[in-house]
Amino acid sequence: MADLPAPPAGAASAALALPSVLTQHEARACLRQLVDGLASAGAASPVQVDAAALERFDSSALAVLLACRRAAPAGLVVRDAPPRLAGLARLYGVATLLGIEAPAPDDALAAPLPH
Repeated sequence: MADLPAPPAGAASAALALPSVLTQHEARACLRQLVDGLASAGAASPVQVDAAALERFDSSALAVLLACRRAAPAGLVVRDAPPRLAGLARLYGVATLLGIEAPAPDDALAAPLPH
């Protein structure tokens, strides 16, 4: 797996970024890099995780984020989550825990389930 992208210029020191691809195949290596980043970020404030680069992912991305949340003493906030990730997080009931903003109204997972 390639190294995770650097946080955007001017971002707080306690910021991490997700890669463009995060599936079950990349999850272990990504988690290791994020946890290493958490260790150097400190525990004074919630860690910001930039998800803007995330293009291809599966539910393993949520598992990685939840593991990071457990490892971040002051909490974790996911910024710029793609609508599909936000929808999955809401579907699994973890969006608030991960600090993921509400998905856009056109999110495919936001539609009510058929009866």
